[in-house]
Amino acid sequence: MSSNQYLSYLKKKYQQKSGGYLGTLDPFAKGLMIVAFGQYTKIFPYLQGSKLYRGVLWLGASSRSLDIENISQIQVLPPFDAMLVREIVESLRGKISYEPPRFSAKRIQGRRAYDLARKNLDFSLPQCEMEIFDSKFLGYEHPFVSFEVRVSKGAYVRSIGELIAQRLGVSGALCMLERREEAGVTLQEDRGEKILNPLDLLQFPLFPYQDKEWKNAIFHGKKLCIKNVNFGIYVANFEDFFSIIEVKKDGEMHYLQNRIYKC
Repeated sequence: MSSNQYLSYLKKKYQQKSGGYLGTLDPFAKGLMIVAFGQYTKIFPYLQGSKLYRGVLWLGASSRSLDIENISQIQVLPPFDAMLVREIVESLRGKISYEPPRFSAKRIQGRRAYDLARKNLDFSLPQCEMEIFDSKFLGYEHPFVSFEVRVSKGAYVRSIGELIAQRLGVSGALCMLERREEAGVTLQEDRGEKILNPLDLLQFPLFPYQDKEWKNAIFHGKKLCIKNVNFGIYVANFEDFFSIIEVKKDGEMHYLQNRIYKC
């Protein structure tokens, strides 16, 4: 099931007209996916934090999509030294330039790369940069390498698998991928649906002024200048709505998202 198919299922289940998800899960992948309905999708750009994935790389497998969905060839390889595999996996840290998978949601002149790839059209993707905060070696049972990575937004774990295989001098494709953490939310062992409070996901301090006068001013989006408040982003939380605001260095207040009504 694709991310869009799962979103459609949830919209029907909860009788919602509109919705979205924070990060796409590849069709073969499993794990955590944060979904919001209606106006709550407005908070997605302000959700912070890295993403944690576990993957299994199949050494010797060739795939245009770098996963098991498009396997074209499987090469039988002699085993590698386990310490060498560990060293390569754990060396993948820091900012890394890479070419995104051709089967990805990147846009090429307004069209999704995966649509072009499925039609075997010729195109190239510009180099991107991702940050790998941590890379752990979990095991090696030839020809399968298990690993865990904590990465920045926009990173492709399939490309990390490709990098591991390239450094071993072979082809490789992911045969398992699981997202275990996103925006500070951790995958639960029961793996079921869990309703989240959007205010718990926003990692910004609360705006210090909560009285009726401030509520009315923020509700109507009035232009305000504030003293004695540090500059930065805040959540202004009131009984029936909340807003995401930014206080500039000169004290001027900007509305990033105003009047998100509580359900």
